[in-house]
Amino acid sequence: MPRARSAAAAVRWLAILAVLLVVLGVALAAWGWTRAAIYPVGALARSAPRRTALMQQRAREAAAHGRTTSVDRRWVPYDRVSPLLRRAILVAEDDAFYEHGGLDWNEIRASARKNLEQRQVVRGGSTITQQLAKNVFLGDQRTLTRKVVEAFLAMRLEQTLTKRRIFELYLNLIEWGDGIYGAEAAARRYFGVSAANLDARQTILLAAVIINPRRFSVLHPSRRIERRVRLIAGRLRRRGFIDATQYARATLAPPPELPPHPLGVFPWFPSPTAEPETTPPPAAQPATDTMPTLLDTIAAP
Repeated sequence: MPRARSAAAAVRWLAILAVLLVVLGVALAAWGWTRAAIYPVGALARSAPRRTALMQQRAREAAAHGRTTSVDRRWVPYDRVSPLLRRAILVAEDDAFYEHGGLDWNEIRASARKNLEQRQVVRGGSTITQQLAKNVFLGDQRTLTRKVVEAFLAMRLEQTLTKRRIFELYLNLIEWGDGIYGAEAAARRYFGVSAANLDARQTILLAAVIINPRRFSVLHPSRRIERRVRLIAGRLRRRGFIDATQYARATLAPPPELPPHPLGVFPWFPSPTAEPETTPPPAAQPATDTMPTLLDTIAAP
């Protein structure tokens, strides 16, 4: 009898705990939705903030250590960012970007399993939309409440903005090093070229360091970053976005050998990416280093 009473008491306490967890979850979700509703998501359809929450956080962190900080960010339209950089970022950060509504539940489940197995956070599950919400409105404090609000903000962003606009904002506002924000600033600072003219290795290096751009160097990549470069380049190669030569250059592998010409040493077929000699090269769009002059927002198409 005592054992039966103990078992019954344990079941009752488990039931009470389960109810309390459900109530707590509902309350947290309601709070997160309410908090997410106060942010001016709709304004991002027309403009971008001059200073994001993450930029402001970095300035406070620098001031706390007696340092000053500057912001290098140069807005460029979506079409003036290298298509290969856009594809590399999707492969590296959010392969299902065009399929989800702000949260990638498959990735969340996979990340949760991996983190539980390792008993530490070794894999994130944030989508590009979640990262944009964090950068623009919240900063990167590692708290449960921030993640809850971030999730609801991501859903609001998806409901309010087009996928193209979300990606355009991301490409221009993402942190890419100490005081460096956006693809154009990163391309100019690291490689001296515009975001439209990055080569395959430069492109994939930029995508590879997004996981932690203040810890990992674009110009002096660690072994971990080189592994990510090979992973990203491999996926791009399998999907036909880069050829064998670009893959070799991106990963610093030996270039592929071409079969010899039957009558000599020259290749007997043109490169799959070669343009016919009669086709003039496409005109490069002029890049600009001019910073926007609006005090509060940057006009964006």
